[in-house]
Amino acid sequence: MNEQSLAGQAAFAPANTADIADAMIVSAGFRIDVDRRRGRAAGLNPSGRFEPMRREAIDDGWQNLEDLPPFKTEVQIEKPRTAITRNESPDIPFDRSINPYRGCEHGCIYCFARPTHAYMGLSAGLDFEAKLFAKPDAAKLLERELAKPGYKPRVIAIGTNTDPYQPIEKEWRIMRQILEVLEKANHPVSIVTKSAMIMRDLDILSAMAERNLVRVSLSVTTLDRKLARTMEPRASTPTRRLEAIRALSEAGIQTSVMAAPMIPALNDHELERILDSAHAAGATEAGYVILRLPLEVSPLFRDWLLQNYPDRYRHVMSLVRSMRGGKDYDAEFGKRMKGAGPYAWQIARRFEMATKRLGMTRRSMPLRDDLFVPPDGSGVQLSLL
Repeated sequence: MNEQSLAGQAAFAPANTADIADAMIVSAGFRIDVDRRRGRAAGLNPSGRFEPMRREAIDDGWQNLEDLPPFKTEVQIEKPRTAITRNESPDIPFDRSINPYRGCEHGCIYCFARPTHAYMGLSAGLDFEAKLFAKPDAAKLLERELAKPGYKPRVIAIGTNTDPYQPIEKEWRIMRQILEVLEKANHPVSIVTKSAMIMRDLDILSAMAERNLVRVSLSVTTLDRKLARTMEPRASTPTRRLEAIRALSEAGIQTSVMAAPMIPALNDHELERILDSAHAAGATEAGYVILRLPLEVSPLFRDWLLQNYPDRYRHVMSLVRSMRGGKDYDAEFGKRMKGAGPYAWQIARRFEMATKRLGMTRRSMPLRDDLFVPPDGSGVQLSLL
């Protein structure tokens, strides 16, 4: 990239020296060639934050960087000790969750789960989208945990970190195996996804819905197909997600819509349209989350924004920081999901007025946990007493 084009891109950056420097460094030397990352959202693949060394792209004269092979989806098997993850976060409405996969092929550029790939010695950038981990023993581990003496059932959340219905689920079918265990045990589950693949499991979900054991939320970020393709390259199209809402609702399943994340000056103007469309498709509840940019997500998102919407860079980041106390992100409980300040307040009031108009403010009945029947315990270690 020559100095002239570099200066042209930097001109769109905020009048913040650090931002301009970041934008120039990213554009000048660390960007992965578009042909190597086709169908991916992240343009960078920086070293994980725990790595002792940092990688930098240089031309040593031996091989042209454009000659390197494209990024392909690779899946490794992970062997966890447990299937259920516990949390005590005060602003999350569940205390346990299951993640069938680590990393996500949907590749949403804003995904707050990207930094978790650093624990695997990998990048939160392209590695998060292309180097995935599957947990094929998850269903067996879950069955064993549910059979333990003293286990008390409460709603298990799935899809809170990475999407259980990402494309590799077609082959691995781990999510379906988990649902089979939960359905057999009459265990309540709450699912969040942005994939129409969930319709594959309508047989299990509708059977669970008859006993009030399941709730599903479809994440609809935008109705603009072009924006969705750029921002969430391998997720279902907005139209397909609305079709999934309709199919789930018609099957008698409690279905809601998550307008998340709302990104100021990029998709927040669609909030009411998203809610209207989801309500027309059958969603009875709704929620929203303001854009979150923790750790590595911030430079990845800012680079993506600079490359795809350079004319909006300054405005978007200014509004984001106005909701985060002048920073890219504020992780304080109670504020991290909704933000703070006048702009965040405005979005909250718009959401409140729209859901009230649509009758989406009522809360559905709590999922039942009194029907739980522990598995037979096969595979559970016996007591030595």
